[in-house]
Amino acid sequence: MGKISENIKYLRKKKGYTQQQFADVMEIKRSLVGAYEEERADPKYELLKKFADFFELSIDDLINEKIDANWKPKPKGDASNVRVLSITVDKDDNENIELVPVKASAGYLNGYSDPEFVAALPKFSLPMFNQGTYRAFEIKGDSMLPLPSGAIIISEYVENWNDLKVGETAIVISNNDGVVYKRIGSKIKQDKGLKLVSDNQVYDPYYVNADEILEIWKAKAFISTELPQPTPEPTMESLTSMMAQMQRSISQLQHDKN
Repeated sequence: MGKISENIKYLRKKKGYTQQQFADVMEIKRSLVGAYEEERADPKYELLKKFADFFELSIDDLINEKIDANWKPKPKGDASNVRVLSITVDKDDNENIELVPVKASAGYLNGYSDPEFVAALPKFSLPMFNQGTYRAFEIKGDSMLPLPSGAIIISEYVENWNDLKVGETAIVISNNDGVVYKRIGSKIKQDKGLKLVSDNQVYDPYYVNADEILEIWKAKAFISTELPQPTPEPTMESLTSMMAQMQRSISQLQHDKN
């Protein structure tokens, strides 16, 4: 963690703090500050987050960027910005598929880049997913019918959000909405963000700001204990609802073009 050590030291001095003053603000021992700056110890996730907040940076920047007088932060919402991803591996050094159940989804917002949190998640492997980085998320609600609430979506990590294609489904983790499973409705844009669409047409599409997004995982498969049922015959009510939704979708497309 050489960059972290150098960055902490540079940023502390830039603010005009001694090691003792910085330690007092961070509520840690001065000796720890020295150990971090001299690469004799690595700060844990919670302390890293505290450092990043104090210096008004992201954890990604604090870890991955070489911060000096010439450094400039990347614009908010830059889809190519480097993000921290914690993973686990098995005894043969193959990546596991970590499962994020519904009951852990709230904690995932705080622990998604914390190795200890990720290590505590249930793990499994599947032979068809041995190339790449995958994670499984349990979904809830009826916004993505016919996939039922409780289905598990196996997803592949998306490092560059510009690679997402309109029409694909993905797990999107954001500060405001938490963990959601939606269909991609547009390419990500800095001014509008990312458009998300529910397969259940009762729910209207919406945008999530790019700077609110933490991670995106492209859906590759799903596991469910509910087997598909025959499609019911359409009723006049369902046909009317479909027509109304089509009209709303056409109006939205025209609005997006303008």
